[in-house]
This record gives sequence, C-alpha cells and structure tokens, in this order.
Amino acid sequence: MRKRHLETSIFGDPEHDPEEPHGRASADSSAGAGGAPARSRAESRRAHRRKKGRRRIIVLLVALSLVVGAGAAAILVLRPLLSGRSVSNDYDGAGSGAVTVVVHSGDATRTIAAALENAGVVKSAAAFLAASAADPRSGSIQPGTYSLRARMSAASSLAMLLDPANRKVPRVTIREGLWVSEIIRALSAGTGQPLADYTLALEDPAMLGLPAAANGNAEGYLFPASYEFDASVTAADQLHAMVAKSLEELDKLGVTPDKMQRVLTIASIVEAEAGDSAARPKVARVIENRLAKQMPLQLDSTVSFVAKRRGKITTTNAERASRSPYNTYLVAGLPPGPIDSPGLSAIEAALHPASGPWLYFVAVNPETGETRFAIGPDGHAANVKLFQKWCSDHPGKC
Repeated sequence: MRKRHLETSIFGDPEHDPEEPHGRASADSSAGAGGAPARSRAESRRAHRRKKGRRRIIVLLVALSLVVGAGAAAILVLRPLLSGRSVSNDYDGAGSGAVTVVVHSGDATRTIAAALENAGVVKSAAAFLAASAADPRSGSIQPGTYSLRARMSAASSLAMLLDPANRKVPRVTIREGLWVSEIIRALSAGTGQPLADYTLALEDPAMLGLPAAANGNAEGYLFPASYEFDASVTAADQLHAMVAKSLEELDKLGVTPDKMQRVLTIASIVEAEAGDSAARPKVARVIENRLAKQMPLQLDSTVSFVAKRRGKITTTNAERASRSPYNTYLVAGLPPGPIDSPGLSAIEAALHPASGPWLYFVAVNPETGETRFAIGPDGHAANVKLFQKWCSDHPGKC
C-alpha cells in the first residue's frame, strides 16, 4: 500500500492511466470512425511510457526546486551561527555619548535593567540581568543619578553603576542652629523639591515621626548633618529621615522621650548663644542656675527667633517687648520648645553642664566666640563693656 500511495501522489495513479485494451473486442473497436487503422499495442505502450516519463520529470524538477530553496534559506540562517556572528542581546564595548539614568531607592535589579534598556544604555534588560547574576557586587548598587553611555555592554554598564564616581546624588548639608524655615529652603534648593511640599509635610507631625513631646512642632527635631536624597525621596520622606536621625542621636546619648523636649530646648539656646564649643557647657550651666533661682533667662537668641531676624547680635526694645511665649525677657522659664536645630556638641552640653556658680555670660568677641562669665551683676557689667568696645571697633556687626 505504501508503494501504491507514493506512485499515486507523485507519479500519477496507474489505475487512471491509459491501459492496453483487454480482450479482442477492445482491439477491434479501436478503429476510428473514419475507418483509420488502430494503433498497434506496441505503439500504445510506447506513447504511454513517454507521457508517464514527462510527468515524472516535471515532478522531480518541482521537488528539486523545493530542496534547493530550503537549502538556501538554511544557509542564510546558519551562516551567522557558523561564522560566530550570532545575533546577540548585548552590545559590545563601552558605548558612547552621555545618558542619565536614575536608580530610585528600593529599585530591584529587574527594575534597573528595564530602565537601562529604555534609556538605550543596554541592548536588553536580559543582558543586564545576566551580567548582574554573574557579579555578586550588583546587589550594592546605590540609589542616585548616574551618568552612563549609550549602547554599552551590560558588563560595562554594571561596572559604571558600581563606581561611586558616576553616582550623582544631591548632597545637602544642614548646619547647626538653623530654623525650620531655613532648613526647608536649603533642602528645596539642594534637592529640587518644591518648597510648598515641605510646608505641607510639616502640617502632618505623625507622618514626620515627631514624638508627642514635640507638640506637633518640628523645630529642633531636624538633625543638622549632611544628607543624600535622590530624586525619588519626597519632601516628607526627607523631613522624616531628619527627625529619625535626631531621635537616633538622642537615644544614643540616653535621652528618654520624656526628657527630649527640655534637652533640645536648652541645647538650641546653647547652640545660638555660644559660638565657642568650649564655652557651651558653661552656658548650659548659666541657664540651669538661672532656672533654679527662677530668674528670667533674658536671652537675645530667643527674641531673635521670634523676630526671625539674622545678622544682628543685639535686639531692639520693640523686639524685647514682644508678647511671644518665646520671649525670655518677659516670660519666666524655658521657652515652649527649641529655637533651632542643635548639633551634638550643644546637646551634650545641655546633658552635661559644667560645674560653676555663674549667672551671667556675654560673648565679648562674636567673631571668635570668646565668652566671659560672671557670678554677679558687677562682673557682668564689666564684660558687657568689653562687648560694647568690640562693637564700636566693628561697625555694623552688632
């Protein structure tokens, strides 16, 4: 049956090919209507063989053309493979030009790979994933803005992401003694986040992680330090990180939550009043001594905080007449909360005041921070004269 099927499908069906006549009656009836003599059996067989041969040749030619076409297609497909030039999902070399790619905090390797492919840095995310899987350092890629190149090999792009020199992260330094209003302006300028976003975030103390003792006020709780915030860190997240840093430092120093507000308030005054770190424990002692004697603190730094005025050491009569609860000329005791963000030195001074009976102090040289201390009014008056002389020698600075 297999042989018959082959003959039928390729070389024709023998059952439908002309066969030689069976019996004498067929031979006798083969004469034409016009009486032409019928062909002999031999001639019929030869004609049939010629027709059948032509059909087989045509079929063979068609089959041969199909084989040749398939072979040519195979050569086109296999030639790159055989020559070592297979189609790759990766670029070669270190690339060219400049492409900026942002790696956000918490980005997985797959997310980074997709960002690189979309930016045209690597040919495919798969290539970068393969390079990352082969290099255990890939897990240490830091958030930030990176300057890379276009059409880089995956290995080259990974190497650049691991090189800190290629990482551009906004670095903002918040110095000690700034008010919240000054801090958020510095953050906005340094990170590009809108100032309004910080103002809005300050209205949600719980989101910032402020302790209950802060009474919803972030003043004093935004720890002064250098921070790196990539483009994905929101204004609220930045402030939350600074509050967390402050609480962390207070915890290291053994400050319990119920003591935080008082410690930071005294430390903020020390920060504002004492430019010389060596004088800070003494300033803290003066504050404690005056509080113990129920004397008004009478500190210009608290009045300047109310006036939100910088650049002047002294205050005016009108400013000292303010009814603000922060005005220590009129209100007894400590102000309601910190007046700036103190640094570690001031916090440590508040925690560990120097021993001594002083009730007065004055910075006799504001530029160097030199500070004189006195036990009574007469000694203080003499020190004030030294300050006044410095002011007369430096017009416009007091």
